[in-house]
Amino acid sequence: QVQLVESGGGLVQPGGSLRLSCTVSGFTFGRWPMSWVRQAPGKGLEWVSSINIGYGTTSYLTAVKGRFTISADNTKNMLYLQMNSLKPEDTAVYYCTAANHRGQGTQVTVSS
Repeated sequence: QVQLVESGGGLVQPGGSLRLSCTVSGFTFGRWPMSWVRQAPGKGLEWVSSINIGYGTTSYLTAVKGRFTISADNTKNMLYLQMNSLKPEDTAVYYCTAANHRGQGTQVTVSS
């Protein structure tokens, strides 16, 4: 059973940084891509970034490219999202996903 638990969200000022973490269990790293998605207030789910460890590739939503970095540590069963230069429009609940499973999410609020 795949289980995903996100952490690291919080309130940050515009221009600030946060690092989201996702503890993964019941999932073999490298077998499937892993992703971060987000849901802003009143909006649907939006894909943010994916990593395919097996192929060594990453991809990003255009709006976050150059500001966010996805990474994974298969020795610790962890997925990360480093978010820099945060903007108010990045405010959302962020979820990690793997093998059609999603965690409970962590709230990120960017506001002065």
